[in-house]
Amino acid sequence: MNPSGRRAMWLAAGAALLAGISIGLWLGLRPASVAPPAVEAITIATNTDYLGACPVVAARDQGYFDAHQLQVQLQPHSSGKQALAAVLSNKADMATVADIPIAFAALNGTPIQIFGTIFRTGGDHGVVARRDHGVNQMADLKGKRIGVTLTTSGHFALDVLLNRLRLDTDDVQLRNYAPDRLLPALLAGEVDAVSGWDPFLGLMEQQLGANALRFSGQDSYESIYNMVAPNAYLKQHPQTIVRLLRALEQGERYCREHPATAAAFLKRLTPEGRAALLAAWPQHHFGLELDQSLLLVLEDQSRWAIKQGLSSARDVPNFLDYVYLDGMKAVSPVEMTIIF
Repeated sequence: MNPSGRRAMWLAAGAALLAGISIGLWLGLRPASVAPPAVEAITIATNTDYLGACPVVAARDQGYFDAHQLQVQLQPHSSGKQALAAVLSNKADMATVADIPIAFAALNGTPIQIFGTIFRTGGDHGVVARRDHGVNQMADLKGKRIGVTLTTSGHFALDVLLNRLRLDTDDVQLRNYAPDRLLPALLAGEVDAVSGWDPFLGLMEQQLGANALRFSGQDSYESIYNMVAPNAYLKQHPQTIVRLLRALEQGERYCREHPATAAAFLKRLTPEGRAALLAAWPQHHFGLELDQSLLLVLEDQSRWAIKQGLSSARDVPNFLDYVYLDGMKAVSPVEMTIIF
């Protein structure tokens, strides 16, 4: 073989050797493939008749939970108070719940934490009264029998409305009912008015027709709807919470952008009620957040509960102890404005 041929052969062999070394180094240094997380089963106690549950229902129905390796079962309840009770009795892993039951849980020292807010609205609480029981304006509520679910947002919203009239709960006769018993009580005439939230209030208006008179709490109370879980669960499942929040972020976006299809889960609505709900949809806020204002609201509600003698506690809790920040920090830090 001539010199030029030998040189070409050695160059080719060297190039092959270098290529082999490079491939070997690449194979050795590249990161190992990461196995997807195992599918995890979660039970969420929630009020599936309430508009605020839309992000959770959408995340289930649109497959967002499945995409994040979560097998979620929704356990229906008629109020956030009942949903939270299910969690505390180990019948569910977490719950959707408005602010008031959280304030009462904190006053009792219950080891729970909020790990995300999914919905806010000022338009779904209020009072529905019967005109034939002598209620034709808000001032006529004085002395009347008012049905309410005590220690819920309906109770707090009623107190705020009464304060606007320069009245308090001693100026009316409160009757305690479970949320799903308020409508039968009003229809049967056991009470003159009912304080609560939609869809129950909307159903009362439909049943009473022209005999119904509704007073809105829109200017006085904003309902803040949250995801809550026991401290121990959050500590033991940090990555599960991150995956869950990412699915809920998709769910709340779906509720914002597709109101007509998103509202389909509210089975009890009549066509007229559905039309009214969709017309009011822009007034509601779907969004995943943890905002400092929530802590201020919980502090105010705790002071109210103590003043009303609804709790044996004497001091307002430090609500920083009742929020779990790590999940929102990982998923949407810009929407996490808690000062700590």
